[in-house]
Amino acid sequence: MHRSSEVKHVASYLNTRGCECFGQPCESHCPVLTDRTIHVQLKTFIKIRVKPDRTGVVTDGVKHSMNPFCEIAVEEAIKLKEKKLVKEVVAVSCGPQQVQETIRTALAMGADRGIHVEVSGKDYETLGPLQVSKIFAALAKKEQADLIILGKQAIDDDCNQTGQMIAALLDWPQGTFASEMTLEADKMKVVREVDGGLETIKIKLPAVVTADLRLNTPRYATLPNIMKAKKKKIANVKPADLGVDVCSRLEVLKVDEPPQRQAGVKVETVDDLVGKLKEAGRV
Repeated sequence: MHRSSEVKHVASYLNTRGCECFGQPCESHCPVLTDRTIHVQLKTFIKIRVKPDRTGVVTDGVKHSMNPFCEIAVEEAIKLKEKKLVKEVVAVSCGPQQVQETIRTALAMGADRGIHVEVSGKDYETLGPLQVSKIFAALAKKEQADLIILGKQAIDDDCNQTGQMIAALLDWPQGTFASEMTLEADKMKVVREVDGGLETIKIKLPAVVTADLRLNTPRYATLPNIMKAKKKKIANVKPADLGVDVCSRLEVLKVDEPPQRQAGVKVETVDDLVGKLKEAGRV
């Protein structure tokens, strides 16, 4: 996203396996980026299968969709633009060719352009929050962003790390778990959801904000906007173009399916229940 004179750039990152947002002055433009870039959101009726080599889950034939928290981040970026606080919203996602579907969703919601950071093969399979954070930090510098909005976490790995890592790499202030955010000149007021209730902070731009569930309700893309999104530009870049090494320093040792649940047993009396529990060694 791009804001009026004070804010140079706002970006929002899209997660299909992640989504976020930057802001920049009116004469500039702003990208929308996501958490891990593309996170795979599996529908509840899809049976999850572990790969034969136990390195992960099978995603072949699974449709990619935007991470819900990243969708909230994109919506907030677009709302700022509608209030004329930013001029442009740019959606960014990392992953193989399929992630462009997710970027198109953000464009149909109202983002102005997209950036596809192409990561495929083994690099994509091991892509984690640190690698995505490095990509976003590099893009923020390249796009001269002043504000990055992203989902607080991806629903596939639940890492909740990307926003914090981006802020650390850029040495920017951060407002995490945002349920409300207000742009005030060169500052952002953020209401955060914390264990004890709500916490209100004010951070100076440039900054990173991560969206929580109650920040807004994302809109549905209308058919005319879906058609317009097909004509919007999506730039293609590679991590190497940004000077980012996406090699993972982590190794997945194995992925196991959860043990099958045993069938329950009905008992007639409390004594029968206690007896069964004793037999199972539970009491």
